Formats: sequence, C-alpha cells, structure tokens
Amino acid sequence: MGQNILRKPAAGPPTGHGAGCPGTAWGHAHGTLSPDLSFSPPRSRGRAPTQTLPRHAIPMRRAPGGEALLRRRRGPARLWVAVAALVTGTIWLCSSSSVGLFGASYRVQDVDVNKLWRTADSNGWRASSAPRTYWPPPPSESESNGYLRVRCNGGLNQQRSAICNAVVAARIMNATLVLPELDTNSFWHDESGFVGIYDVPHFIKTLKYDVRIVMSIPEITANGKTKKLKAHQIRPPRDAPVSWYATDALETMKKYGAIYLTPFSHRLAEDIDDPELQRLRCRVNYHALRFKPHIMKTSSEIVSKLRSEGHYMSIHLRFELDMLAFAGCIDIFTPQEQKILVKYRKEHFAEKVLIPRERRLMGKCPLTPEEVGLILRAMGFDNTTRIYLASGELFGGKRFMKPFRSMFPRLENHSTVGPGKLEENTRGLAGSAVDYMVCLLSDIFIPTYDGPSNFANNLMGHRLYYGFRTTITPNRKALAPILIDRMEGRTAGFEKRVRRVMFNMHFGGPHKRIHPESFYTNSWPECFCQANARNRADGCPPDNINDVLESQFQSEEEMEEVRVINQTDSTSQTEELMI
Repeated sequence: MGQNILRKPAAGPPTGHGAGCPGTAWGHAHGTLSPDLSFSPPRSRGRAPTQTLPRHAIPMRRAPGGEALLRRRRGPARLWVAVAALVTGTIWLCSSSSVGLFGASYRVQDVDVNKLWRTADSNGWRASSAPRTYWPPPPSESESNGYLRVRCNGGLNQQRSAICNAVVAARIMNATLVLPELDTNSFWHDESGFVGIYDVPHFIKTLKYDVRIVMSIPEITANGKTKKLKAHQIRPPRDAPVSWYATDALETMKKYGAIYLTPFSHRLAEDIDDPELQRLRCRVNYHALRFKPHIMKTSSEIVSKLRSEGHYMSIHLRFELDMLAFAGCIDIFTPQEQKILVKYRKEHFAEKVLIPRERRLMGKCPLTPEEVGLILRAMGFDNTTRIYLASGELFGGKRFMKPFRSMFPRLENHSTVGPGKLEENTRGLAGSAVDYMVCLLSDIFIPTYDGPSNFANNLMGHRLYYGFRTTITPNRKALAPILIDRMEGRTAGFEKRVRRVMFNMHFGGPHKRIHPESFYTNSWPECFCQANARNRADGCPPDNINDVLESQFQSEEEMEEVRVINQTDSTSQTEELMI
C-alpha cells in the first residue's frame, strides 16, 4: 500500500462503499439519513420538456436555368446571415452570463420562489464515495508502518475537516490511526472530545476497509519491561502535499514507531490528484462521522417540530465579534463597539489597514441581519416563512435583530424550539453539532458569510452530497453596491436589482469546482456518479461493492492469521532447538 494505493483490478473494477452503502452513517443520498433522522426525500426541481419545432419538408420549386442566378444572389445573403448570427450569439453569450437557474429569458418578477423548497436538478448525478479501482484492505498490526496521532484544533467543523485529513494521511503512510484528539479547551472551553461528540464504534466500523483505528497507542515490551510507545512530535507544514506524508512523515514514523502531528488544521492539501483519496475524504465526512445518539435525538426533535408546520429555512448568521473584527467591517457600529472590535483584531489577527467601505465593496463583510431580511423579501419570501437561526452571540445586541424580526417574525434557534435543556454548554461542541444537523436537514440553507467559515462551507458540501439540497449563497460583492445605495437613500429599483443578483446561481445543483472553492464545499465530481454516464469514469459502482470489500478484508485477516501461526510455529521450533 503506502504510495501505491491504486493497483490493477483483479477481476472487475470494484467500486466502493459510498452513498447507498448499508450500515453507513448517512445511507443513500436520496434516502434515509440515519436511524434517528428519517424523512421523505424532497422532490427535484425538474426541467420542462424540450419543445421541438415542426420540420417543413416541402421542396422549393425553381424555374429552369435559375440555379446559377440563385447561387449568385445567395452568396451575399449567406454572409449577412452569418454575421447576424455571430452578433446575435455574442449578445446571447454576454446576457447569459448573468442568467442562473431559471433560464435565459426569465423576468425577475415572474420567478416562483416556491420551487426553491425542492431539491436542485441533479442531471442524473448521485452521491457515491466508493472506490472505483482495486482498494486493498488496511495493513494488519504486523504490516503497519507505525501509529499516527493528531490533534485537531479550531471549531467543530474545522476539526471535522482535520479528521478527514488524518484518515487520508494514515492511508497514505500505511499507518494505524489513533483516534483523533479534539483541541476543545482553547476554542470552546468544552472537554467533550471525540468520544463525547461522535459515535466512535460507528466511526471505526465504517472505515474498517480503509484504515485501522485504535483508541490509543499500545504498550510495548522491550528487555522484559513494558512501557507505552512515545510518539515523536512534528509540526506539519500547512497544506502539505501527499509527497510530504509519503516521505518525510513516513521516514520519521518508521524511525520512532509513532508520530504526533500537532497542530493539525489545514495540514493536508485539498487538491489531490488521486480521486480515490478524495473519495476517502467523503467517506469519512459524510458516512463515518456520525454524532452521538443524544445529539442526533435532539436534532431529530427540533426538525420534527419545525416540519410540523411545513417547510423551514435555516440561516447561518455569522454576525459575531470574531468574524466582524477579522473582516474589518466596523463602520456601522457605535464608537464604543468599534473600540471593542479594533481591540479584538489587534489581539487575534495580523496588523493590516482595512477600510470598511472598500471591504464591503469587495464582498468581505458579513451581511447584517437586516440585509438578510431585505434580500429574502426581495426574492419573494413572505413573513410566514419559518426560519431556524444558527449562530453564536450576535454582536451589537437586539438592535440589529429587530428589523429582521419585524420582516420575518417566525424565527427559531435550538434554545427556543429544542428540548428544555439541550446541554449545559450550548455554545460548546454539542450546540454546534445540533445546529449543523438542523441546517443539514432544512429545505433551504443560507450562509450569510462563507469566507473562512468552516461551518457554512462544510454544510454546503454536505447538502450537495446529500441529494443536492437547495442552498442560497448571496453574492456579497454583487450585492454590495445595491445595499450601499439603499443605505445612502437611493432605493429606486432596489428589489429588482437584488433579484437579478440572487437568481443568478446554481442553488445547490452540481457544478464545477473552481478555485478558491473548497473540496469540502463541493466534492463534485469525485464523490458523485451517473447511472448512464457517457464518460466511464463517471459511472456508478456495482451494487455488491460491500461484498467485494468484505471478501478482500476477510482474505487479508485469514492471511494474517496464517502469518501469525507460522511465526508462532517458527518460534516454538527455535526454542525446542535451543533446549
């Protein structure tokens, strides 16, 4: 294994345990999410049937001897037709660049937002994170190159990405992964750790075909003494390439028997040429990482309450102290609030001159709650819309929420709609996990700031994987001049201008990943397949992939048992000879 992860298939190209794999965390992309959260799959926004114009097959009658004259007259006419077609095509291309889901000739006032409550058109694609070439089982204890420990820092979703990277790193190094550590104290002041947030047995079982996972580094016996193997600590480079793990990290692991990578946030490059390793990331993220039963139960109760009255929308309001200070958007706050933001920025971020208006025009400022309300109203959502808010403590207090609440009074969060006591620390990992699940299952999700927000980025990727669920991502840069005009009193055509921006997007449908979009935000096409694909590489795996992988896994275990028996027999024979 190690570097040679892709091998020639033995019989056919077995493909992997992705969406639709029995026993995994999420199940099929269009089916049941988990035993704790069942629901009926939403309908797809289908395309209207294409209308074809009738063909007129009546031949034109020509006068005798008129062929040459007709050809002479037709020459210049054809040239003018070609020029006209070129000009028309150019105009159409330019205009189509500002057209989104609803076609090239839509009128913004005619768009039916009710269609957004359904999932996006999949074009025949579905989620599948299965391996599509021969995927050897992970190494046995005797074959492993050593143990890999990692400490995942940051918030819940930054840690989630780091866990995915840790599994991939272990696979690259042909190593045994020690259950990842979560650096909860520095960010959340929450000591839950991995075992307090995620379903550990499910995590290990789901990845048994990919990596060997242990709870801790085992003790070793040397010179008659038993002691714990000490992992050699390394600070990995940021966005380290696969080659770093296959050389530098692997050499150190072989030397010491175990390595400890810390910190481990963004320590593996997102762009990896090997699609099988990318699919492994998806298996970890969307199948193996399942929250503990009490978190899933609480999420299920909240979703049931929200759905009892129909559709609901979730919004991630990133209007918090740390993000506002990071963005440098302080001009809308009072002098006292501006001092707080400036002080926080000096203490936590690199010194940089930031001009709020310029930042806003660049699309670098989080949307205010009022701006979110104005955008939704312009799109056609009315005040009966039920909204679930996922956010921390909003900076600036109630005065920023008041205009939003007046437009959309049916606002909820996990404290208002959840059970009496969610957790002792609702701002900790458990509260963030519940918000994640409720947003994942919402009919529509709106991130108000997708900049460095791991919560929003991971959710967009998960919703894409989980059946192309509708996501409305405001283009803050395109909206900035419109919102500034309104703030300065120029309100003419405001809603029409907003609609032109907001309806120019894919709304969660399959689309090409373009830098700087993250793999965790959009894993298409690596983690998707088509039932009737033109390109063979996009084809779906066979239905019996679990049987194939299980067979390979069992064969490897049987071979390991034979090796152990042979080694034991050999040792016994040596001892007998010595006696």
